[in-house]
Amino acid sequence: MVLLGIGGSALGPLCVHQSVCGNSPRFHVVDNIDPLWIQEIDDSLDYKETLFLVITKSGSTPETLAQYFYFSEKTKQKGLKLEDHFVFITDPHQGLLRKIANEHPGLITFEIPPKVGGRFSVLSAVGLVPAILMGVDIEALWKGARQMREAFLSPSFDTNLPFQLASIQYLLAQKGKTSHVLMPYAQRLVRFADWTRQLLAESIGKAKNDRGETVHVGLTPIPALGATDQHSQSQLYHEGPNDKLIIFMEVEDFGVELLIPTPYPEESSVDFLNGVSFNRLLNTEKEGTVRSLTHCQRPNITLHIDRVNEHSLGELFMLFEGATAFLGEFYGINAFDQPGVELSKQITKQLLKGLPVEL
Repeated sequence: MVLLGIGGSALGPLCVHQSVCGNSPRFHVVDNIDPLWIQEIDDSLDYKETLFLVITKSGSTPETLAQYFYFSEKTKQKGLKLEDHFVFITDPHQGLLRKIANEHPGLITFEIPPKVGGRFSVLSAVGLVPAILMGVDIEALWKGARQMREAFLSPSFDTNLPFQLASIQYLLAQKGKTSHVLMPYAQRLVRFADWTRQLLAESIGKAKNDRGETVHVGLTPIPALGATDQHSQSQLYHEGPNDKLIIFMEVEDFGVELLIPTPYPEESSVDFLNGVSFNRLLNTEKEGTVRSLTHCQRPNITLHIDRVNEHSLGELFMLFEGATAFLGEFYGINAFDQPGVELSKQITKQLLKGLPVEL
């Protein structure tokens, strides 16, 4: 299965796949237009056995259309029918992809609700269709999301976890903590940190508020991974500018208990590993990092997750989407548009046509 998309059309499905299914060489997400990478993926495919998911909310995303033009042409050159190898997920009425779908009645197409922005679309057909094809339990995913939605709608501060998270983020930002690090201590959540990067950056980084005043607000998201980035970023977080909130994610049950062998039980330099599992080592390293950052007066919080599965992932999606919506209200900005991104798209089209760019 090959997914053609970019931004929210790729990050959501990537996150679901990594979090629930782990790594799989049978699932490719082409979320860039690097020509060498596209050629390498092309060379690896057996087209007769390949299904392409083409995802673009607008139906006119240049990168995704370029990918579609390339792989659809390759498919036709091999004597294969588009209807047998392509599925579209796009706007119900607008865009070139919808027009192409209408020209091929046998081509399976799913709709993206027009009012759902790309970065908020993971719980729509954008994320659910790929999830079903991956064998993900989408009922459990939805159940987790609905459970967090109830918390989001609660008027009680103690119950409303999205409101709590947004309040911490906003209040610390008023004290200069405008860089927000999301650091899961679980390999399966590394793509979740990537997904939240787009969600926070595009939603809250705005030039104008709801009253039309120039404000230039925003929070800078920084994805990290424990324990890996203890050895690449931790020095900065401990002794660099005190402008960050670090959000840790700790998993209680990894689904496996893996004991570290003890080949040198008498060696004092590693005796602290005797009888210790990788599970305990990872979470203890996280606790050590928390305590050292706190000692250095660096603000941090920890989100505790019982186990990474469909239910908890659904909860996490809704937790961060809800928190982002509250942040938009706190800042008095529209968290659901992205005018800065649209401008760069317009300029790109003018440059490719050889037209003068006037700003």
